[in-house]
Amino acid sequence: MNPIRITIALACSYFVFAIMLNSVGTVILQAINSLDVSKTQASVLEGFKDLSIAIVSFLVASFIPRIGYKIAMLGALLLVAAMCLVVPSIADFWILKALFAAIGCSFAVMKISVYSVIGQVTDNANKHSALLNTIEGVFMLGVLSGYWIFALFIDADNPQSSHWLNVYYLLAVIVAVAFISVIAAPIKSPELKTNQQSQLHDFIDMLKLTYQPLVLIFVVSAFMYVLIEQGVGTWLPTFNNQVLKLPVDVSIQLASLFAAALALGRLVAGQVLRFISWFSLLMGCLVAMGVLVLLVLPLTHDVDGSQVKSVFDVPFAAYMLPLIGFFMAPIYPLLNSVMLSSLAKHKHAAMTGLIVVFSALGGTTGSIITGFVFDKFSGQHAFYLTLVPIALLLITVSIFKKITLKPQYQAASSAA
Repeated sequence: MNPIRITIALACSYFVFAIMLNSVGTVILQAINSLDVSKTQASVLEGFKDLSIAIVSFLVASFIPRIGYKIAMLGALLLVAAMCLVVPSIADFWILKALFAAIGCSFAVMKISVYSVIGQVTDNANKHSALLNTIEGVFMLGVLSGYWIFALFIDADNPQSSHWLNVYYLLAVIVAVAFISVIAAPIKSPELKTNQQSQLHDFIDMLKLTYQPLVLIFVVSAFMYVLIEQGVGTWLPTFNNQVLKLPVDVSIQLASLFAAALALGRLVAGQVLRFISWFSLLMGCLVAMGVLVLLVLPLTHDVDGSQVKSVFDVPFAAYMLPLIGFFMAPIYPLLNSVMLSSLAKHKHAAMTGLIVVFSALGGTTGSIITGFVFDKFSGQHAFYLTLVPIALLLITVSIFKKITLKPQYQAASSAA
């Protein structure tokens, strides 16, 4: 086995999906500008992506080992490549819905496969964690790259033009590179056990977890967090363009600061956690998010960035708003880590299923609510609305902390 070739294949595949998944905010803005759809209509693209991930993750998780991880990864890449080649020639909103449904389905297959294959090239916990963090780091690099790749194809002088859809031809080429890297990688087919549980049994195990108070509070917290992240992240390019009056290409490039802030926030949190408790960090981050929203949004009134030509000339407020990602960044991985470490290891798979499902539901809900309020009221109203889930998170995280102190969860944490 050549672990380097396998690592390259995993990294290339994840890079592709980072661009695809996180392009939804850019595509929503361009669909509004060039395909004549309303903000409320455009917001459903998040649902086509997230709900596809949730449904397919559950349906195929136990089936993928039967067909083999390599075949599953190739199939996922092939579907996305085919959709990328079709989209520019049709140039209609319905094909974008189909595209994001395909991206969601394919990413569900890819994520399950990648996480499983990592175990083939690592032989201890430290190496596993190191490789997983490397792959996730490549994912963040793909997120950042995506904003700039799309911006290259947008005509700043004619934002109504559908020429931007040609970006999908370039993305098809990038997918082809990932496809070749997977073919070249010596990924083994998993050994199947004869006593594998049925998918129905897996689903029942997952539902049983929700009867536990800790799990119930966790899924509500995860739902609220992703609602905020997707609501802000998805609609930030549109906010920059229609509220701050920035050119479309600059609006999209500036939104990449949100992804950069998320990445930096997680790196910094890893160091800060050496000195303070996870609960103190989470509460501090939530308070900082609320304060930032209250301080920055008033600065966005009466801003006119129509004469701006590059990201270096944008108004001060436009730089500040994406920084909410810095304080948001540690919340989700920390909640996941505390939750999983509070359960026995044999329950981790079922818990992961719940995390995927409720994260997807939160992302879809956040995008639709933000899009509706943006459309009916204003962008400022839509972003002020994030204060509601932030306040609810302060409550649920406090309850979450209290429950984790109970003896049965501390015992499970020690055994896990």
